[in-house]
Amino acid sequence: MTPDDATERLEKRILLYAPVGKDAKMASTVLAGTGITPCACEDFPALLREIEIGAGAVLIVEEALNESALAQLGERIARQPSWSDLPILVLTRNGADSAGVNRALEMLGNVTLLERPVRTATLISTLRFALRARIKQYHVREGNRRKDEFLASLSHELRNPLAPIRTSMHILKRMYPAASGVTQLREVVERQVSHLARLVDDLLDVARITSGKVELQRERVALSVIIANVQEIVAPQVESSRHRFDVVQPRLRIMLDADPVRLVQSLANVISNALKYTPPPGRVLLDVQVKNENVIFTVKDNGIGMEASMLSHIFEMFAQIPGASGRSSGGLGIGLSLAKQFTEMHGGVIEAKSAGPGQGSEFIFTLPIVAPPDNPEDDGFQRRVEDRGISARNRQVVVVDDNRDGADMLHRLFEADGFTVLTAYDGVEAVETVGKCHPDIVVMDIGMPGMDGYEAVRRIRQQPGGKDILIIALTGWGQEETRRLAQEAGFDHHMVKPVDFDVLKNFLDQHIFDRVRS
Repeated sequence: MTPDDATERLEKRILLYAPVGKDAKMASTVLAGTGITPCACEDFPALLREIEIGAGAVLIVEEALNESALAQLGERIARQPSWSDLPILVLTRNGADSAGVNRALEMLGNVTLLERPVRTATLISTLRFALRARIKQYHVREGNRRKDEFLASLSHELRNPLAPIRTSMHILKRMYPAASGVTQLREVVERQVSHLARLVDDLLDVARITSGKVELQRERVALSVIIANVQEIVAPQVESSRHRFDVVQPRLRIMLDADPVRLVQSLANVISNALKYTPPPGRVLLDVQVKNENVIFTVKDNGIGMEASMLSHIFEMFAQIPGASGRSSGGLGIGLSLAKQFTEMHGGVIEAKSAGPGQGSEFIFTLPIVAPPDNPEDDGFQRRVEDRGISARNRQVVVVDDNRDGADMLHRLFEADGFTVLTAYDGVEAVETVGKCHPDIVVMDIGMPGMDGYEAVRRIRQQPGGKDILIIALTGWGQEETRRLAQEAGFDHHMVKPVDFDVLKNFLDQHIFDRVRS
């Protein structure tokens, strides 16, 4: 029997719990000859354990549903995955008349009542009906799993060609810093690469949210840094749309306790939406205020506005706002939904307002994430590096990627920045190269044929001096599971293609600085 077959059998079991009387024995005897697998639980903790393992339905007697049991079972039911709606069949004495049965109906969701004495045919047909419904739930789960795998594979395949394109643009910037024609073409390509990368990230976030795999990575971050990052992201769209984009923010240094990536993403999504639905030349305002422990972000535009009926649906997944022509203005229709999800995960709320068509729109984020005052953080890291005379000169980096275009472009970019660079195109070659040259840094892809990045980094760490090397995973796989596996294998950092070289360089500078300081 394969593991999948065993799981399927466990998930189709009928769990029986009748602590007194002969109901459990009777039900087991009746079901034994029907093809339905019964599993009698000796006590309530055993029932909860078996539900965790897998069940098609639960058959329980009314007498077992005291307040404590209801609370525990209700809490377990509430923690079901989004695809699951576990059928609970209750054998009652007096139909739906008792207080315990009424509480079960309120707390346990998918409940079917069977009044005793129940006919054998009725019991069997009810259980078979419950199992058929449960199997349909498993099909939904399988469909979600395949969708997530498809989105993950799609994102990987899209990111791989985006990486060398972005790297090539960095090289062109260094080669022709003053050539206006080249600069204009480079900026167009960089804007479109960034746009594609954001679409890929949004698609993955949909998969993560629907499967409950998104977790905030909170840290202390300056409000000014958040706003600067948002401005940087929307700058190309502001320029191309010919809009005026104003920012009003506190003068004092304010620290937040938040996930900076998700917060920036939420604000950028809403501002991007405002820019898209404002006819040029228009005005979009980001107004930021701090009140007690709350930070309030208000995004206001003088664009096409919305009907009152649209306000209640605007944050739904795949919702599209009709443009001035009555048609959607394009996009995936998931940016506002993600902004709402991430805002609520921070414990905040987001609301939309509009006086009507042609009257503009307003989006207000209220988040309780202002951190207590602390000593100002030292933002002069790069200055400290320069003061100590630390640079990339004579530092050796090994670039590893089976995508030769990506590896070669990154090689050239590192080389232009003063690094000594070696390139490997698979995991085996990477291990051999590192063993011979003992570099300071390795930047390595994960999804390579033959020996993948996980195995390669494990072997590198086992080599003499291998534990002292900074090893960065630079990959098209962006799921949380990939990040966890990368950390367990021995990578110091996990970065998703197409990476901004300046961000990558910051990791290297920090590593160099830490090595010199120690």
